[in-house]
Amino acid sequence: MTRPTPAGALAIAAIQQPCDANKESSLATSDRLVRQAASDGAQLVVLQELHATLYFCQTEDTSVFELAEPIPGPTSDRLSALAAELGIVLVGSIFERRMNGVYHNTAVVFERDGTIAGLYRKMHIPDDPGFYEKFYFTPGDATCNDGASGFTPIDTSVGRLGVLVCWDQWYPEAARLMALAGAEVLIYPTAIGWDITDDPDEQARQLDAWVTVQRGHAVANNLPVIAPNRVGTEPDPSGQSDGIRFWGNSFICGAQGEFLARADDHSETILSAFINRSRSESIRRIWPYFRDRRIDAYGDILKRVRD
Repeated sequence: MTRPTPAGALAIAAIQQPCDANKESSLATSDRLVRQAASDGAQLVVLQELHATLYFCQTEDTSVFELAEPIPGPTSDRLSALAAELGIVLVGSIFERRMNGVYHNTAVVFERDGTIAGLYRKMHIPDDPGFYEKFYFTPGDATCNDGASGFTPIDTSVGRLGVLVCWDQWYPEAARLMALAGAEVLIYPTAIGWDITDDPDEQARQLDAWVTVQRGHAVANNLPVIAPNRVGTEPDPSGQSDGIRFWGNSFICGAQGEFLARADDHSETILSAFINRSRSESIRRIWPYFRDRRIDAYGDILKRVRD
């Protein structure tokens, strides 16, 4: 991003990177890419899910809990100092140790001065082959300590950020609740990829579904979306499978789902784009989805199944 930021626009960057078994090495990569993004003019920089380590949820191993950290803690302190040094708002991802036996997959938002503006603990937790997250992560709080819903945007100097995490991206309810609470952008730090043994057609369908559902959240809520994903092939530590090839394809799209920037499926990438913060308002005036919602008829959405 070498051109000046247009008036009223927000310069953003999403970081797509491979990760390493060595936490210091992975964080050094994140640090380098964040610095470059800030040097290019980014005011808001978003890192991918669990960027400090390999994706350890391919198997269930109690020793992995040693990777978890409190917040504040070593990784959050490092990211805090980086945000303050560069004068940016930074979204990072931490395997959080909240107390004995309670661990979260947590996105942390750091203000320009390095203070923690807020955090979001992943609400939807998957348990699929190769993605055994229920073993590691307690679901985020449905009601936070201040009484706010778990799906509450985080106020920052660059706007109200609707921060969600990975598996949350498949749920329109989460995006809608963030939008109803005044989010100005939806953010999905992600770690998702292909089972290496899947055939190319199945891999293409999965990737297309991932991109399409998030662009749908942009359209349905008239909000831009930032979705950074990791790249690289990571082996299954248990040896029970061939591992995961993370598919990258990080993207930033506008409030009508239009691509503003998109990465490939293999490269370390800094995605850069400008978001016009007044555009959601202008779109909602001509496509008034929120005006026409039939909230009087949606009661059954709170049921698990409509038997």
